[in-house]
Amino acid sequence: MQSVFDGHNDVLLRLWHHERDGADPIAEFKDGISSGHIDAPRAKAGGLAGGLCAIYIPSGDLVFADPDRNGHYATPLAVPLERAPSLDIALEMAAIALRLDRAGAWKLCRTTGEIRDCMEKGIFAAVMHMEGCEAIDADLVALETFYAAGLRSLGPVWSRNNVFAHGVPFAYPSSPDTGPGLTDAGFALVRECNRLGILIDLAHITEKGFWDVAKTSDQPLVASHSNAHALTPVARNLTDKQLGAIKESRGIVGLNYATAMLREDARSDANTPIEAMVRHVDHLVSRVGIDCVGLGSDFDGATIPEEISDAAGNQKLIAALRNVGYAEADLVKLCRENWLRILASAWKEGSATRASQY
Repeated sequence: MQSVFDGHNDVLLRLWHHERDGADPIAEFKDGISSGHIDAPRAKAGGLAGGLCAIYIPSGDLVFADPDRNGHYATPLAVPLERAPSLDIALEMAAIALRLDRAGAWKLCRTTGEIRDCMEKGIFAAVMHMEGCEAIDADLVALETFYAAGLRSLGPVWSRNNVFAHGVPFAYPSSPDTGPGLTDAGFALVRECNRLGILIDLAHITEKGFWDVAKTSDQPLVASHSNAHALTPVARNLTDKQLGAIKESRGIVGLNYATAMLREDARSDANTPIEAMVRHVDHLVSRVGIDCVGLGSDFDGATIPEEISDAAGNQKLIAALRNVGYAEADLVKLCRENWLRILASAWKEGSATRASQY
């Protein structure tokens, strides 16, 4: 079984929702439930050794547009969120992450050495990520606090605008070039993430924002859960030109399992074959090389192929990749080593990129 380090999931969002309904997030993750995608038992069954676990502030007003008779759709951007309630929710999710760590349900990791140690010991290796920085002030005071709590990765923006950047809408067919990029505060955020050693994720940003980060950041370019625009032309996917920039920076693109980003018709339909996932991996590898592709499932945040179903089904994708000719050394890179190299670089670890034998 190949151990997987996943570039993106929304398990904290699910646990936060369920806690508000009276559930115990520690027991839910540690013991497992039948709904959702990730908990400790299903992660272990599918070889999911850890991943970037997102703090995401939901947009309650967002209603996805229905496709027209041609299958096209364009969901307007969610309205910007106020900072104070966003900060409250972000702190609640961070508290769940810290409580899971204290309870031994997972390990909140701050170095790749800690991630590798968790892999050896069979402990879920969680990295605190922020998907959209509505909880962060323009002066970046809160960033220091979240960093101290374990934040090691962030996306400046989700698919809505904020003080730092502009996001892409959920639209098909659509270019990712849908509006402005970073604001002045966004450029400052990128520079401060570079200084602290916080990975910058470009998954939801406009194409203009992508290039703004590319010219400002000293890190490899990262799109944690995005696919190939050439195969599925939704605004959230990456053009071949963007993929070329990721290759040049020795960055990474994480395969998103969301069916709306895999299918040629961009529909959110669980009846989507694993072959669609393989097709995107093939295209990504052809454009950026085997060293710059990973997995970014979007578990607990999207409709995924029913053949995968949840974290326990990860090895089905790996088996499908093996069946079309990916060697074990390639699978090691796709499943974890490419992500660990990127994290070591963003976190300024130097020599912490040794090959894994797990």
